Amino acid sequence: MKTTLILTSALCSLGLAAHAQNKEVNVVSWGGAYERSQVEAYNIPFAEQTGIKVNMLAADNPATPLKAQVEAGNITGDVFDIEVSDAIRLCDEGALVEIDPAILPAAPDGTPATDDFIPGALHECAVANIFWGTVIAFDTTKFEGEKPSTAADFFDTAKFPGKRGLPKNPKRTLYLALIADGVAPDQIYEVLGTPEGVDRAFAKLDTIKRDVVWWEAGAQPVQLLADGEVVMATGYNGRFFDAMVGEGKPFEIIWDGQYMDMDMFAIPKGSPNPEAALEYLKFATATEQLANQAKYIAYGPSRQSSAALVGLYQDGKTEMGPHMPTNPEYMKTAVMDDPEFWADHSAELAERFNGWLAN
Repeated sequence: MKTTLILTSALCSLGLAAHAQNKEVNVVSWGGAYERSQVEAYNIPFAEQTGIKVNMLAADNPATPLKAQVEAGNITGDVFDIEVSDAIRLCDEGALVEIDPAILPAAPDGTPATDDFIPGALHECAVANIFWGTVIAFDTTKFEGEKPSTAADFFDTAKFPGKRGLPKNPKRTLYLALIADGVAPDQIYEVLGTPEGVDRAFAKLDTIKRDVVWWEAGAQPVQLLADGEVVMATGYNGRFFDAMVGEGKPFEIIWDGQYMDMDMFAIPKGSPNPEAALEYLKFATATEQLANQAKYIAYGPSRQSSAALVGLYQDGKTEMGPHMPTNPEYMKTAVMDDPEFWADHSAELAERFNGWLAN
């Protein structure tokens, strides 16, 4: 009887393993160094632990194919890495699966996920994985003597001549113009919410418009700097970190006026592999996995319990703390994303921005 039970158990285990090996999950993220960090911290250990294959797909903005797939009624992605404002909008539109935070793993000391995630990291239809910043970086070889150090310096082409790289996106350009024009970080949305404030932001952008090279994908500002097409650019802090520390590029980051945001994992309704998608989301947003990602890229984990586990970069010598956008010193001048503001104003500001670009 005992032999029969053992044999039955073994056969069941083999059956479960074979069943898991037939499963897969399609994860849509942002590509580049960020995607590589997710592959190392999430995908490889998830596949090893569950037997579920992870297919990684890249997009300039994963919310775009997510919305397109939903509208077409042809969902091919299972988990999408999207920004907070997109998560809120798509959830309101009924495109995303609701996620009960009670199913998320607790912290190692037993603290429930609802108390462990940083405020704002849990949404009705999405769970945050990282905090990241849009920052200014410059090529140190292009400046002799004094180096740029503030957002205002980015706009000072007389003192610091050369082309600038900016995203073709009002969300990450208008705020920077106001910071450079002297608006306090905690007053940005109040000012940008008025016609006078919008005019002020565009007036500041006018001062460097002829010197701007516009980018649309996250890898572009790093490449623009590396190719010498610009001397300064704004971009994602993790991409610049990878170029500086991982590739030895002579870049330096200006943290003044960084734009802080979160990325969140969301599952679309109609996902082809909904069970595997949920298992992946739970695994990837556990304390250890979020901390492990910081070994590969300088983005801050969304769980408080992960902070103590963040140590060295994968090179075994670079302390990650000074490179984290959540460093207390950098937070003093940071502008936090306000998804509600952008939900109310994104359409009108995008129209104004596109019209400004065309003139």
